[in-house]
Amino acid sequence: MPQLILFNKPFNVLSQFTGDVPEQTLAHYLQAPGFYPAGRLDKDSEGLLLLTDCGATQQRISNPRHKLGKVYWSQVEGLLAEDALQCLRQGVALKDGRSRPAQAERLPAQQVEQLVWPRTPPIRERKLIPTSWLALTLYEGRNRQVRRMTAAVGLPTLRLIRQRIGDWHLGDLQPGEYRVITLPAGWWR
Repeated sequence: MPQLILFNKPFNVLSQFTGDVPEQTLAHYLQAPGFYPAGRLDKDSEGLLLLTDCGATQQRISNPRHKLGKVYWSQVEGLLAEDALQCLRQGVALKDGRSRPAQAERLPAQQVEQLVWPRTPPIRERKLIPTSWLALTLYEGRNRQVRRMTAAVGLPTLRLIRQRIGDWHLGDLQPGEYRVITLPAGWWR
């Protein structure tokens, strides 16, 4: 039976086991020979990273053709207006082509801040510019896509946390913590 590691990747950690500075790789948090990330999460992004010991499972999770929605919480610079949400819902023009439509909704800042851990180092804050939180659900996986989409609607991303991939979610995992689960045979059918 394939196994899956649900890992809360901290900020400033590479989604790989090797690198120039060991503290900035998965090896600092996980001793998991034979496991490989199913997809990627940028060094400056946080949250759910799935790792598996099964190539078919890795392909099933990371290939956009299988339509596993990925939910991101993005803290953006500026006030989130309804027209920006509508643009994200319709898809936005990016340098590598139009993005697919995304589910986009405003998140109450107080609720998010109760659920989210403090980041080290903290995001840059400007006294005169407010921030907003939004949830984006994507069904494709372009490089730095959430950051590029929010920038395209005039709201640069300051902090990005992946909360969910398909049916798997962070739950109460804190940065650097993980949980191992065994998948039933043929789980994707």
